[in-house]
Amino acid sequence: MKVFKKLTVTALTAVIAVTASFAGIAAAADSLKGKITVNGSTALLPLTLQAAKEFQKLHPKVKIAASGKGSVTGPQAVKKGIADIGACDWDASIDVPGFKAFDGQVANKVAVIPFATIVNKNVGVDNLTTEQLQGIYSGKITNWKEVGGSDASIVVVTRAFGSGTRVNYQAKALAGGDIVKKEKNYKETGSSGDMKTAVATTPNAIGYIDLVYVSGSDIKAVKFNGVAATTDNVINGSYKIWAYGYYMTKGQPTGATKEFIDYVQSKKFQNGSLKKLKFIPIAAMKG
Repeated sequence: MKVFKKLTVTALTAVIAVTASFAGIAAAADSLKGKITVNGSTALLPLTLQAAKEFQKLHPKVKIAASGKGSVTGPQAVKKGIADIGACDWDASIDVPGFKAFDGQVANKVAVIPFATIVNKNVGVDNLTTEQLQGIYSGKITNWKEVGGSDASIVVVTRAFGSGTRVNYQAKALAGGDIVKKEKNYKETGSSGDMKTAVATTPNAIGYIDLVYVSGSDIKAVKFNGVAATTDNVINGSYKIWAYGYYMTKGQPTGATKEFIDYVQSKKFQNGSLKKLKFIPIAAMKG
């Protein structure tokens, strides 16, 4: 009986200790506070908003404001001091075609972004090659019948200069080819959402967005050189239109900003919500 009482007391003490430990952890988590402002990429915006929602549940004293106006505005906002994080579809700490490096900024890799060529639902083409896309975006190919479709003028929809989606699409889908502005059958959009809407509501239109925005019956993603735009095909190396997404910070991140970036980079988020949004975990890629 004494042994039983001793074991009971010991077990109760252990439970209290574990409970206190968890309570201490919870209290420590709740003690994190601050405000984080994220500007930049609209391609990364769905990921940022989802991560912010989850992070703020864990840390109610942290407030996160996120908006997207195009990748270049992210590091620009960090440079000006009006954002803690600049979401960008390229590493803005180094020079890339068309953009100089943002000195003093650190690129924190957070996701792999697959991009897709999209067309309006009325377009009867399901595959386009590099050469065909170069022709369409340079203005040399102007009718869908030239690439196996019906006799109809192609309406080219592109992102405005400064878009990370444009930078990556031009480099990878067009192999560095030009996007030539035209007087007719040509539209520029300011965000991924606007791109989707423009293609969905414009017969015979073509555009490009990241996979998270590819949904609904008004648009469809076409194959690139015979390969479908899927996360599996990015991982196995057969689909080439993708890029890493970055959170740019002024120097190494600290405080709540660092904790938020760590959360986005965590296995829990990378293998959970990030994958559900059609992004790819950074650990899934070899390079």
